[in-house]
Amino acid sequence: MGSGLRMHQEPDHSDEFDHQLDIGLENEILKPRMYRVLLHNDDYTTMDFVVYILMTIFNKSAAEATRIMLDVHRKGLGVCGIYTYDIASTKIAQVHCMSRQREFPLRCSMDEA
Repeated sequence: MGSGLRMHQEPDHSDEFDHQLDIGLENEILKPRMYRVLLHNDDYTTMDFVVYILMTIFNKSAAEATRIMLDVHRKGLGVCGIYTYDIASTKIAQVHCMSRQREFPLRCSMDEA
């Protein structure tokens, strides 16, 4: 016969915990899509302004900004950087805003990297 003491047994939640762990690992593995931001050549925007854009908006050094500007001039396109969608969209909007303020038709776009 017993002494009248009963051991309290905790409910088994191991299956629920394992399911939550699986979801957590799955979410951790997913990486955001990345997008290349591109500058397009035109016949009116000055080279100096393109270098200025690259240094101020994309935080490029003077040498790197000049190299990208020459790609834009010679190849018709230059890659400014690779970013998540939101950051790429913001940078494109900044380029367009600064270009319009200075009456340049500089175009900027993105494509999936």
